[in-house]
Amino acid sequence: MKNICFLVGNLNNPGGTERVATSIANQLLKENFNIFILSFYEGLNPFFKLEDGVLIDNLYPNKKSFFNSFFNMVIKIRKYIIKNKIDTLIVVDSISCIFTVPALIGLKVNHICWEQFNYNVNLGVVYRKWGRILAAKYCNYIVTLTERDKVLWKKNIGKEKIRAKIITIPNSNPYINLDNLSSYKRTKTVLAVGRLTHQKGFDILLKAWAEFCKMNQDWSLNIIGNGEDEKNLKILANSLNISSRVVFIPATKDIDFYYKKSSIFCLSSRYEGFGMVILEAQAFGLPVVSFDCDCGPSDLITHEENGYLVPNNDEIALSKNLLKLVSCSEENYSKLSKNSFLNAQKFNIDKLIGLWLGIL
Repeated sequence: MKNICFLVGNLNNPGGTERVATSIANQLLKENFNIFILSFYEGLNPFFKLEDGVLIDNLYPNKKSFFNSFFNMVIKIRKYIIKNKIDTLIVVDSISCIFTVPALIGLKVNHICWEQFNYNVNLGVVYRKWGRILAAKYCNYIVTLTERDKVLWKKNIGKEKIRAKIITIPNSNPYINLDNLSSYKRTKTVLAVGRLTHQKGFDILLKAWAEFCKMNQDWSLNIIGNGEDEKNLKILANSLNISSRVVFIPATKDIDFYYKKSSIFCLSSRYEGFGMVILEAQAFGLPVVSFDCDCGPSDLITHEENGYLVPNNDEIALSKNLLKLVSCSEENYSKLSKNSFLNAQKFNIDKLIGLWLGIL
């Protein structure tokens, strides 16, 4: 029985990365692998439910400066891999390959870099570029979430410099065995979910919502998430005179409750790696209005079939398409809703796990 280890930042976090890592780990446990999840720090109180039998640990109990602790971290990773006789290490974020590549020198370990962002994004961390270069040269596999990102890897690093095999495995739908729950505008609520950070573009969404509110007096917007921009976003909502039409809700383990009580989902991100929340919303039959950013939304949304794709960062277009959706006929809404639900089923884990088994 093979030992598989996922290396993550902090399994306690409520983000999409932690959700999909948990989902794949749980499924691989059912496929008769021994599963370990190692967090760089904390991670002993996972936000998402793990199956009994998944073993969790951390390198450090509290957050540390990764690069001030570089050599110590490399040594700790190596000792953990050897002690637990790990056969495959799945690194959930390319930047971490800066540590794992030297940690695995001389070890016969299947080394997989699972990229969660698109290649054009480094989140202001220049070391992510070096992590990707090391992954391309020394990992066995690089897993991208979209075909578009696979192209970006080859374009930016150069085909001749890439020794790893790059394959595309989309993130899986975390909600299975659901019926198409959406009914015709069951509530007059638009839902948005994500970290309250610059990436997610909630500032753009609030400006678009202000334009929306000039034309519509009935609908409200729920924004679910935590993050450093929370205070500024609430100030912005107040300055736009839309505070009474926007509800900020902390990140919650009961997110399905909000998907069920909403009628439309909106994604306003400046960029994505995949757009996991789109897939989650579609699993509940929600039509989605989304910016057509790199990468992910165009892989999940077919314009006017299961939602609307909007030119990136165009707040006026976002507002107009939200207005279009809230005013559409019951027949058209039902079509969008059904198609959203059907699209989510294409990403059920039982249809994707074979791709993972092929590289383990």
